[in-house]
Amino acid sequence: MNKLADQSSPADNQTVKGVILFIAFAAYAPAIDVFGKLATEEVPAAEITFARFLLQTILLAPIVFCRRAFTAMPARDLVMHATRGILMAIATVFFFAALKHMPIADAISIFFVEPFLLILLGAWLLGEKVGWRRYAACAVGFIGALIVIQPSYEELGWTAALPLGTALTFAFYMILTRHLAPRSDPFAMQTYAGIAGAVFMGIVLWVGEGTGDATFDPVWPSPYYMGLLLGVGVIATSSHLLIVFASRFSPASVLAPLQYLEIVAATIYGYFIFGDFMSADKWIGVAIIIGSGLFIFWRERKLSQT
Repeated sequence: MNKLADQSSPADNQTVKGVILFIAFAAYAPAIDVFGKLATEEVPAAEITFARFLLQTILLAPIVFCRRAFTAMPARDLVMHATRGILMAIATVFFFAALKHMPIADAISIFFVEPFLLILLGAWLLGEKVGWRRYAACAVGFIGALIVIQPSYEELGWTAALPLGTALTFAFYMILTRHLAPRSDPFAMQTYAGIAGAVFMGIVLWVGEGTGDATFDPVWPSPYYMGLLLGVGVIATSSHLLIVFASRFSPASVLAPLQYLEIVAATIYGYFIFGDFMSADKWIGVAIIIGSGLFIFWRERKLSQT
């Protein structure tokens, strides 16, 4: 056993570190949605989103200053960073609004059409070459999402489609992330996103004040719900830092399939905290989504090796 351990390369050890960190992220990140879902009992989705981005900025800004990662940038990059934060804010509002009415596992399962949307947007906006196999896998993945959506749609109507809105806006967010990441510090990127998201949501709440709208009219939370908002911000910020560090140790082709563990974690949280559990037909849809996604990851990895 010792000989085998000694033969492992430093690169292999680094990859294992990345995998462990990413599994920790997948198990931990759905707790954001638990705190968010509990908070929606009193606090509008837009206000939860504002708190999430404000706390992200407060927590990350000192780290960025210590790293001296704030740098001058062209106006075009500044606009793209701001747009990235606004897109993430919109995606988050959609998701928290969905969680007010839907089980966490259902919403996360539907959200996982995002890799398929990212492939389609990459082909359309970035000119990335996509073969018929990946297009077919995207189509199959969407069918899986519709299987998950259908029972909720019959009960909730278009509210059941909100996680699709999250997936679409998050895919655009990832397109900008791909473009900016090679020349930006990851901590600074998250801080820029936090600032832009907080400012945008602050304006949205200012406009929504007094309207009586359940999503956009702000309230003053009681101490319990204030604690939930704090939990959303802290968990969101720290879980995304786990992604940053995991990505430093392991390639995306290794980590991407592990993200589906979020569905497992969300199901466990949903069952023990809210008493929710997906029906058999929804699990069929989830299996189709995961199978299609894993095929795409396998296909992209194969193509990258040729």
